[in-house]
Amino acid sequence: MSGTTDTLAERLREHAGARLAVHVGLDGQLVAEVAAADLLETAQLLRDTPDLGFAMLVDVAGVDYLDYGRSEWQAEQATSTGFSRGVDRAAGHPLRDGRRFAVAYQLLSLAHNWRLTLRTWCPDDAEPTIDSLTGIWPGANWFEREAFDLFGILFRGHPDLRRLLTDYGFIGYPFRKDFPLIGNVEVRYDPAQKRVVYEPVTIEPRTLVPRVIRHDNRYDPVLTTDPAGTSPAVAASTAPGSSAGG
Repeated sequence: MSGTTDTLAERLREHAGARLAVHVGLDGQLVAEVAAADLLETAQLLRDTPDLGFAMLVDVAGVDYLDYGRSEWQAEQATSTGFSRGVDRAAGHPLRDGRRFAVAYQLLSLAHNWRLTLRTWCPDDAEPTIDSLTGIWPGANWFEREAFDLFGILFRGHPDLRRLLTDYGFIGYPFRKDFPLIGNVEVRYDPAQKRVVYEPVTIEPRTLVPRVIRHDNRYDPVLTTDPAGTSPAVAASTAPGSSAGG
């Protein structure tokens, strides 16, 4: 760890004690994990302690760890052995304690120019619920609504927890791994009924395979549109004494 990171880690341990599990993330920034029961008290401490001073909440993100480490592509490290190259399907699930949903808070201390990721896990996967931090950082309002809308994470004490991005009457949560990419219903205007109607999706699911397009001189427009020998390029290459004709 760098000197700045060491200093922040020491102050976090000094003021928060055993409530925070501190480690360094892949980007070199500190990540602190806190139990759901201690979230409100810890967030208040991070904001109001002068030695920490995390006065700004930059972002709140819901995280679904259902297929963590088992997805088709691995973003951090991967070999070059073809499709699914980053997946070890024989290995056990790396998710600790079987927990699925988490919430990550990106905090900024303007006084000390420090950044910290605060992460907490939802105790119940069937109905993921966590305390709202709108009373500590009012800017969490829309971020928490977004996490609720896309992941189905409930924020206890939120003043207006309703959908933010999806349409009225939307069923499901788009960022959960069990949600179909084509959706469950489609919306259209019915001129006979003179209203918007919801119907089952009529799109047929299909697997998209990446195409590799290479330039091939045999399909050059000059060769496919002009009769043989009439284009300047062809005439020059076939003329007597030319290097192509020998």
